[in-house]
Amino acid sequence: MDIQWWQILLLSLYAGYQILDELQVYSSMSAPVFAGLFAGLVMGNLQAGLIIGGSMQLTVLGVGTFGGASKIDANSGTILATAFSISLGMNPEQAIAAIAVPVASLMIQLDILARFANTYFAHRIDRHVETMNYKAIERNFLMGALPWSLSRLVPVFLALAFGGGLVENVVGVLNGDLKWLGDGLSVAGAVLPAVGFAILLRYLPVKKHFPYLVLGFTITALLATLFSNVQLLGTSVASVVKEMPGTFNSLPMLAVALIGFALAAISYKNGQNNHSQKPVANEQVESAEGEIEDDEI
Repeated sequence: MDIQWWQILLLSLYAGYQILDELQVYSSMSAPVFAGLFAGLVMGNLQAGLIIGGSMQLTVLGVGTFGGASKIDANSGTILATAFSISLGMNPEQAIAAIAVPVASLMIQLDILARFANTYFAHRIDRHVETMNYKAIERNFLMGALPWSLSRLVPVFLALAFGGGLVENVVGVLNGDLKWLGDGLSVAGAVLPAVGFAILLRYLPVKKHFPYLVLGFTITALLATLFSNVQLLGTSVASVVKEMPGTFNSLPMLAVALIGFALAAISYKNGQNNHSQKPVANEQVESAEGEIEDDEI
């Protein structure tokens, strides 16, 4: 299946917009899981898009909020991995390790280039501030979005328009002579979300809130097991008893999210009570292991 021109156009425009959303709008349309959702819809395979987007979301969960200003561009990696995975019939896990992660890492260089280019407009704004030229300030502020947008739009467009043949050859080799390497990349792609989540737990105040972590994991595991067994039992009974409805839903993600929200609300209330009883210095205290003890990350 070839990538159509309108699919290339839509995916490229979204790639150019998502960085602006991340910098200013903050509507969550710049999250990797949304990039997978959008790319999956455009390419006609929503499931593959969500698998890749969700996996990349978990992969960068521990590194997307901490560290320096420039970080791996998981959104562009998700777009390209989803598009090529669906168009070439590539395993989503293999696409994560072979396309999404390398592309996301390479895009760091273009992110730095966009920041350097943006300083041109920043210096122009400084000069116009001295003369109180508000129209020029607004104009240069808006023009400063161009380097950011083009740093994502152009490489994604070029990769989608001209990189299909290269990716197809790579996929053929990975599924042919180097099948062992392709299988290894699939395993690595499946493990990456767990690695990202482990990195996140490394920096969050887990020791301080360890009971909530255990409680949340246990409740989710119990409910998932219960719903899975009930679904399996109900489906089996429905195949024998005709009067019994055959629709049995699995554990909805909303239930898991509500459990997490409830535990977070309890922790927040306890923290507010502790702060009101005993003033604490507004500083981030880091333990010997590197864990951030204070809630304000």
